[in-house]
Parts: sequence; C-alpha cells; structure tokens
Amino acid sequence: MSIPAYPALIGEHAELLPLARDQAGELLAAAADGELWNLKVTVVPGPGSIDAYLDKALAGREAGTVMPFIIRNRRSGRIVGSTRFWKIDRANRKLEIGHTWLAASAQRTAINTEAKLLLLEYAFEAMGCVRVQFTTDVLNEKSRAAILRLGAVQEGIVRHERIMPDGRKRDSVRFSIIDDEWPAVKAALLARLGRGHST
Repeated sequence: MSIPAYPALIGEHAELLPLARDQAGELLAAAADGELWNLKVTVVPGPGSIDAYLDKALAGREAGTVMPFIIRNRRSGRIVGSTRFWKIDRANRKLEIGHTWLAASAQRTAINTEAKLLLLEYAFEAMGCVRVQFTTDVLNEKSRAAILRLGAVQEGIVRHERIMPDGRKRDSVRFSIIDDEWPAVKAALLARLGRGHST
C-alpha cells in the first residue's frame, strides 16, 4: 500500500482535502450548523475540543495510521464536515472509515453519498484494500441505517468498545465491505448519484 500521505479526492459535489490546523475556524463553523458537538452518539469538535481534535488527527497522520480529510461543498466552497481513514493496516490491506460528521444542512445530500464513494473508491482501487470497515454507536440508528444503505454488511456488536466523553461505556456496531463486494457497491452508489437521489 504505497500511497501519498496527503491525497485530495475530488468529485462533482464534494471534495475531500487533507485536514490542516488552519481549518479550525471553518470546522467549528460547520459543526455549529446543528450544534453537533452536543450529540451523545458521536464525537464532533467544539470550541473547547478543536485543538485536541486536530492534534490527535495530525499525530495519527504522522504515525501513518490515519488519513484525515475535511469535506468541502464544491458549490459553495465551504467546509461542511470531516472524515478519515484510520486503523490503516498496510500488511493486511484493511482500514476503517470513521470520525465522519457533516453539518446538519449537508446531511442526507449528494455530498454525503459522493464523499463515501470517493473514500471507498480510493481505498479499494488506489490503496488495494481487501476490507473497509465502519463502526458506529449501537444507539446511533441514523448512522447504522446510512452504513447499511452503502451496501455494507453488519458483522456484529462489539461490547464496551470505547468510553464516550460523558463516561458512557459504548457498545458499537461493526460493518464491512470487502473487495469482492466493491463492484456492486460502487455501481449502486453511482446509480444513486446519477438519479440525483440523496442518502
């Protein structure tokens, strides 16, 4: 898996660009659209946590285990969220797509669908992955439904998988797409974008 450390993934509706420290203000503005930092089922940076959020993401990139992106709306030019490849395991050609959040106004739009298509396409076709996984809070019904709509397969529940900022011991649901499934998943995502349907 010989890959650039800072790839840019460009689509028609969305572009995924390398996360940078000077984007803190724009990221906070995106997270303020819906006050996403108040969500209990995911972790979104707020005014008091943005520096630590950036530190962790950029340290992971330096270590080679994380590839963090901002998500930009190509039409408006505004940052509308963030996502990343993480748990990158080059020896076993697998990774996880996670830490994904979108401003309330960008949710269930073509931006979300296309961002996932760009990430999956890069993982399977540029990085040569044989497995891409997703993990979400067992309580996050919206996220679980969205991952299933991608064509991912639910594998099971990982009990007490992490401790949330409020101290809750989170059970997580794990999903995956494997390389054999990618052509059909890609075709379905392209069809959804072609029809102009939102996710």
